[in-house]
Amino acid sequence: MQILTWNTQWCCGLDGIVSPRRIIEHARNMADFDVLCLQEIASNWPMLQGEAGIDQAAQIAALLPGFQVFFGAALQTWDAAGQPQHFGNLIATRLPALQVQHHALPYPPDPAVESMPRMCTCVTVDAPGLGPLRVLTTHLEYYSRSQRSAQAAALRQLLAEYAGHAARPPQPGEAGSPFQARAQARHTLLCGDFNLEASDADHALIQQRCDGLDEGWHDVWQHLHPGQPHAPTFRLFDRRYGPLPVACDFFFASGSLLPHLTALRVDGQTQVSDHQPVLLELAP
Repeated sequence: MQILTWNTQWCCGLDGIVSPRRIIEHARNMADFDVLCLQEIASNWPMLQGEAGIDQAAQIAALLPGFQVFFGAALQTWDAAGQPQHFGNLIATRLPALQVQHHALPYPPDPAVESMPRMCTCVTVDAPGLGPLRVLTTHLEYYSRSQRSAQAAALRQLLAEYAGHAARPPQPGEAGSPFQARAQARHTLLCGDFNLEASDADHALIQQRCDGLDEGWHDVWQHLHPGQPHAPTFRLFDRRYGPLPVACDFFFASGSLLPHLTALRVDGQTQVSDHQPVLLELAP
């Protein structure tokens, strides 16, 4: 099983060309992925996209026949003409989707910097040999440290809630009602652009276990490449945001998934986004 995560920068390459098709073509060349997690997907933002009315989530869905595509808007607003604008994250899967959830992340006030709301999309899929698997993708705040820390803590709490439901599922309600029994996944995977480095205190915060819980997030790179620095995923070719390449795009896994993680690699060559795609492989 292969899962690919990528901050697409609204599908804008370092050459300034905005192209969802190019993003999908490169992702397909990199891997025959089962799940694709994309951050910074935009709709109707002329300042970013170069033209109005482009629904990138719809374009990506059309480029992925046989996949279900789930878009979560961190920001939904309207332009001066009243046309809706969306900006957020997307999960596409060719595996059967069992449940979809969209979580708004904390957004405490920070008047010192510009910022925007952030969210996390979760799709539970039926993974071959693994059963129900929750796949979460997110994009944390860039400018505000206090907001990013609050969001990191919320991601830790999300795993605690998921693990709690898997261990102690709710009573099943009447079939056909919103209270009917739902798939509860023991395995959970989190990926995306966290806008922090492995040395950052918030990276450790994400992995801290909640009180009374044995489960916690584990950095997949550190598990598969112990003692090795994470391959850079940002600022390899564009140094507008800093002088040196860094890793800020990660996979985190629940402890139950660690025996199934087989490989993790970064494509350090492509320039069709300002971030590099990261590919995870799992075995049953």
